[in-house]
This record gives sequence, structure tokens and C-alpha cells, in this order.
Amino acid sequence: MRVESYAGQRWNVRPVRGNDSGRVYVCPGCSQQLPASIAHVVVWPAEGLGDVSDRRHWHTTCWAARDRRPPRGSYR
Repeated sequence: MRVESYAGQRWNVRPVRGNDSGRVYVCPGCSQQLPASIAHVVVWPAEGLGDVSDRRHWHTTCWAARDRRPPRGSYR
């Protein structure tokens, strides 16, 4: 896990390997489906008390482009 800055806040970023859970998330960076079967990152606020509802699953490339291309959905 690493900590990165975005939108004036610090975020925990954890790379996740693909798995066969069958879940599908919506990436806040592109608003497209993100199946759990592909590698991606999970991002949540580094400060404050958060819970599972604060986590967001991003395509790795969307997270990397977050400053050039603002999210289309909720990142928090």
C-alpha cells in the first residue's frame, strides 16, 4: 500500500490482483465497468475514520491519469 495526493487530500492506494469473485465495480475515473477479474487499484481516504463505503475501485490507468482527466463519478 502507498499514500498519494489527489484533490487536496491524501489517499491510501492498494494494488489488487484480479480474482474470480464475480464482482463488478464502476471506476470513478471513466464511469465504465471494472470487473474484479482484472488488476486494478483500491483507493480510500488516508485521514479520518473511513469504512468500506469509502473505498473506490479504479482502473490502474484511470488512477494514474486522475490529474489530467477529472473523475466522472464520485471519488469519495
